[in-house]
Amino acid sequence: MGKTALATNIAYNAAYTHHQSGGKEGSVVGFFSLEMSAEQLATRIISEQTETPSDSIRKGKITTPQFDRLVAMSQALHDIPIFIDDTPALTVSALRTRARRLKRKNNLGMIVVDYLQLISGSSSSRNDGRVQEVSEITRGLKTLAKELDVPVLALSQLSRAVEQREDKRPQLADLRDSGSIEQDADVVMFIFREEYYLERKGTSQHDNESDDKFYQRQQRNDERLDKVRNMAEVIISKQRHGPVGTVNLQFTGEFTRFGDLDQYHQQDY
Repeated sequence: MGKTALATNIAYNAAYTHHQSGGKEGSVVGFFSLEMSAEQLATRIISEQTETPSDSIRKGKITTPQFDRLVAMSQALHDIPIFIDDTPALTVSALRTRARRLKRKNNLGMIVVDYLQLISGSSSSRNDGRVQEVSEITRGLKTLAKELDVPVLALSQLSRAVEQREDKRPQLADLRDSGSIEQDADVVMFIFREEYYLERKGTSQHDNESDDKFYQRQQRNDERLDKVRNMAEVIISKQRHGPVGTVNLQFTGEFTRFGDLDQYHQQDY
């Protein structure tokens, strides 16, 4: 759906702005990637910044000009203050220790966790069940944010209930494993891409459906797909100190990049 892509975009832009402004704006970012390796995450950033499909980078199918851009971006990335920790199955305690070190040595200004269901709770919370374990994790992340005075962007999986509904837009009740995610978070945002579901759904002719009706239905699906292609909704379902609502963005899948929708539409003309 794109949660890691959006988090990576946010993290890189914050770190890049910090570098470009000499530390006056943006943030030093600690990215705790429990799902993807540091190499995979760096490839995504380089793909997005050089507009080179990540699949082409992985397969080595790139042109000489693309290669030159990749090398230049790889070198530039060393100066961007984004620290990627891809240690698997971190506990909240271990994550806190590493974040404190980054704060002390590098003036950490933002934490990203991808994703919180992969963090391990204490042995006692694990014995009490998954709901209690996740509750301990969310409380730990909130405490860490207050202690270090930094925002924590924690990604979360959703329950499968969203797949069973006609309207696939996520809701607060879809947050997986525990209500503590909704309770402890200051802001809850969901990503929704109708294109994703339309492409998965496809169209097949129903039993006893005439060819004409099937063609019309298929045409409607294709027209809708064309209308929402490369579009994403960021749904702000909770904001403790502000309004809720939906922000429309442009999403380029081959570069795993989110961007301004108005700017994207202007480029079509």
